[in-house]
Amino acid sequence: MKILLTAINSKYIHSNLAVRYLKAYTKDLNYDAVIKEFSINELREKILEEIIAEKPDVVAFSTYIWNITYVEELSKLIKIIDHNIEILYGGPEVSYDACEFLKNCTGDYVIEGEGEEAYREFIEYKLNLRELNEIKGLYYKYSDSLEAYKINYNGRRPLMNMNNIIFPYEAQEVLDNKIVYYEASRGCPFNCKYCLSSTQHGVRFLDIDRVKRELQFLIDKKVRLIKFVDRTFNCNSKFAMTIWNFLIDQRTDTVFHFEISADILKKEEIELLSRAPKGRFQFEVGVQTTNDEVLRNINRFVNFDDIKEKIEEMQRIKNIKQHLDLIAGLPGENFESFKKSFNDVHSIRPEEIQLGFLKLLKGSSMREEAKQWGMRYSPFPPYEILSTKDISYFELLRLKKIEAMVDKYYNSQKFKNILAFFQDKFPSPFDFFEELSKFFYEKGYFHRSISNSEYYKVFLDFNKEILKEDNIALKEIVRYDYLQSNKRRGMPEFIFNTLNENEERSIREYLKENFGKKSSQYYIEKFNIDILNFVKSKKISAKVHYILSEVDEKEKSRDITEELNIY
Repeated sequence: MKILLTAINSKYIHSNLAVRYLKAYTKDLNYDAVIKEFSINELREKILEEIIAEKPDVVAFSTYIWNITYVEELSKLIKIIDHNIEILYGGPEVSYDACEFLKNCTGDYVIEGEGEEAYREFIEYKLNLRELNEIKGLYYKYSDSLEAYKINYNGRRPLMNMNNIIFPYEAQEVLDNKIVYYEASRGCPFNCKYCLSSTQHGVRFLDIDRVKRELQFLIDKKVRLIKFVDRTFNCNSKFAMTIWNFLIDQRTDTVFHFEISADILKKEEIELLSRAPKGRFQFEVGVQTTNDEVLRNINRFVNFDDIKEKIEEMQRIKNIKQHLDLIAGLPGENFESFKKSFNDVHSIRPEEIQLGFLKLLKGSSMREEAKQWGMRYSPFPPYEILSTKDISYFELLRLKKIEAMVDKYYNSQKFKNILAFFQDKFPSPFDFFEELSKFFYEKGYFHRSISNSEYYKVFLDFNKEILKEDNIALKEIVRYDYLQSNKRRGMPEFIFNTLNENEERSIREYLKENFGKKSSQYYIEKFNIDILNFVKSKKISAKVHYILSEVDEKEKSRDITEELNIY
């Protein structure tokens, strides 16, 4: 018997934890388990061809809000080609209306909730080792005739002991080109209404020594990024500190990403984290809103001031990248309240700000309260909010456009000095990003692809058309930011170097005298402002500077830090 454990991931670099868990949990059983991972960006026909080529008896899909439609389409095609291939579904997108889903889909089985034990028993059934109706947590179709199907459910399965889970990664796997997901705990101590974790109470942890061993395995595999899927990693201080301390002491380039609750960070935790090598940890913090009343509406009994205090403490130790989340469309939050939330979060200056939009997930209490808050949401995955009694559809569209600007320009960290130039020219950061989004929309940039260099040129046009300024300093700042992330060769004309031939000849002679053969390893940039002073203090000084840009063998510009003072 052959089962194809199939993952349709959102990106190629992602890895699917669920299908690996299932294979690992049944590795002692006598059957053929094959994992196939694809990206949702791949052609459906290509994926279908690869699935059919495996000649499976059963195709098992891991389902989520972002791939369920794709999975349903593939399932129909599989059955058209070979109706004898059975289809098994699992994952959060089918766990809360499994009976209804199975009635309306092309498929045969659904595993509800945690899948490891139910999947193992399903394989045992296929190997004639147990009866189908013994498997808790399983929905399946059956019929007394070929004409009508009925759905049977064997009852809810109790939550499993975390330490019974089998480590899902194998020694022969190549993982250094993937984002690897790891789970040290399941569950969440909080009860946020929009989150599925609120439907299960309590948190279960893996044995701490086991976690260390498994992380060491991944470190030795030179995994680039390990993302913990724990809903609130620091909900148990002792557990979190033990793991953080272990990772701090490692000699590795691996980066570790955690979702944390900032308000419960303790003084001793921050002291420990201050020892971490810069870039070792990334923290994702769900702020969601800075409106305390709205926080109460979603069962988050914390004040934003408490969250902000801890985030700023983390900022001061300057070694951990922080990603702060906001959610638009929450109950009781209007456009102006969300604007304030954005400005509040922006004032902290985290490395990334994510503007998300409320999704009314199946099984969440937020969906049950939708009518109370006047919420209208898409009936199609990912069930995103369309309007509430507090915020309109058109206001949410405005926020969508602003989100695109924040993600491209703020979160990329490639335009930091350009953004600093504009920061005092608008009433607030939100107003700036909204004006920029309007400019993008009017120019049609949201509806066509624009080149990398055009993303920089936008600011020169925006400054001239919106602020009515033709600012020489801005051109220099745009060129500086461009050089930090792009090759000098092929630099667009709108920011081309103003260095003339006589100046370059004189500087090259100076370089030859002082650097010898190494002189050719430098580009020379002439700036008509003191660019390094602007980078440091954000103050513009109209003093010509000559900057050396060191070049590696790939001819990429490195940080321009060495000033050439020869005049």
